[in-house]
Amino acid sequence: MADIYANARSTTGTKTRVRDVNPTSGMCPICIRDCQTLCEIGLSAFRGREVLYPSPEVFSESTSSSNKDYALDWSHFQILVDVLGAKGIEADPDKAVFEAVDVTTKVGDVPLKIPVLTAGLGSTAVAKINWDSLAIGAALSGTIQVIGENVCGMDPGSRIVGGKVVHSDDLKYRVEKYREFWDGKHGDIVVQTNVEDQRLGVDTYALSKLDVNIIERKWGQGAKAIGGEVRIYDIEKAKMLKQRGYIVIPDPEEVSVQEAFRQGVFRSFERHSRVGMPDQRSFVEDIEWLRGQGAKKIFLKTGAYRPAVVAFTMKVASEAKIDVVTFDGAGGGTAMSPVPMMNECSTPTVYLEAQVLKCVEMLRNKRRYIPDIVMAGGFVNETQIIKSIAMSNLGEGPYVKAIAMARSPITAALKASYFTELAVKGELPKSFVNKYGDVPEQFFVATPELKNEFGDGFREIPTGAIGVYTYYYDRLGVGLKQLLAATRKWRLDLLDRGDIASLSDRASKVTRIPTIEEVENDIMENIIG
Repeated sequence: MADIYANARSTTGTKTRVRDVNPTSGMCPICIRDCQTLCEIGLSAFRGREVLYPSPEVFSESTSSSNKDYALDWSHFQILVDVLGAKGIEADPDKAVFEAVDVTTKVGDVPLKIPVLTAGLGSTAVAKINWDSLAIGAALSGTIQVIGENVCGMDPGSRIVGGKVVHSDDLKYRVEKYREFWDGKHGDIVVQTNVEDQRLGVDTYALSKLDVNIIERKWGQGAKAIGGEVRIYDIEKAKMLKQRGYIVIPDPEEVSVQEAFRQGVFRSFERHSRVGMPDQRSFVEDIEWLRGQGAKKIFLKTGAYRPAVVAFTMKVASEAKIDVVTFDGAGGGTAMSPVPMMNECSTPTVYLEAQVLKCVEMLRNKRRYIPDIVMAGGFVNETQIIKSIAMSNLGEGPYVKAIAMARSPITAALKASYFTELAVKGELPKSFVNKYGDVPEQFFVATPELKNEFGDGFREIPTGAIGVYTYYYDRLGVGLKQLLAATRKWRLDLLDRGDIASLSDRASKVTRIPTIEEVENDIMENIIG
């Protein structure tokens, strides 16, 4: 596999002078002195460690991911459709319509209207800026919204007494904003906690003062294995974060660093959080302690670590009887994961799910407790969701109950709010106006439905939230119904491995899903007789 992007990536804003690069190094075959194009090497000569990260100038207004082809993704599977009979509904053409398909699910016994939830969005600026859109959009869609790591520690409005947080303006606001439009039944707000959060007592504060029901532990996955990272553009905030115990690079208390910052040598600080060092006994004890503090449900979010860690995670989650484990496949970054890490580290999603399911089989054979599974990592549409859930049915219903997303709902929120701004300014693209109109109430197809449901309260819904709701509930929800009806399954939990086929030998080898030329060969012979 040629590494043609090794020296030029859109995520870092780098390019090469010529297109026919060396397939190993990604360098131009002839590198010349009088070249004004900035490749990875050239930009690194000026900016060093900054080039490890997505372009700093768009931090807070963007999300990022890898652009590497992992040689296996959800496109390597095909959904097998049917025409005979119907499952989950009466086989009557007047009743078996796709709108009748039930796409609801339960995750850790929490009912969801759609099998999608919003993964942890914490202290990154893009999450904070777009919180109203994301939280309200999730609540309107009847699904879970996870508040990510480091919110209290990053909040200037936090009051910390004796090393423990006793109040956080930001965390309180985020919880309450979701609940403004929550129906009290479908979905819930979840507070995620990493090492820094646990030290601050964020879990106790959320449970006791904010009446949060669900705590999600996180195993050092904030930036794909090295801890959460954000950029800080205010030197006084950088000092505050260092004083609160965070790792801040460069040191904002150093006189030479302060002078360099004033001179514009660099424009932002890096805030890093520490990674967890989990072990079986302490983790199980921690989960017991959390339940004693009043947590009604406990989730665990982890990354795409090596197979042995997947097995360890499933083992301790089983012993601790965790309600839900979310496994996040390689490739995503949301805000500030190092670009080399997004591309070259961790297990890609399809491979990761295969490993998780192998562990599920072993636990099942030993008759041990199995938590609900949520998969994450590059999911954007209903076809990928169908394939992941179908693959996880090992004979007793799917173990993957839902898919977690972060970058795609952020994109929906960003796009919806940006086009609303353009509409106010009268600067919408002419092609867009010609197709969809020039005011938000026209170009959001969900407007009539939400107006009918909320009446005057509709005006309180940000257009970014309408965008997230329209993407989640109207696009993904309806898309799932159509695909399920095509398989003649009228309930999500009826999906099974027989509903998909591998399109490559690699896909079949990794997942044990037969290739499309192998599927139902024996049945075909029996039918023909």
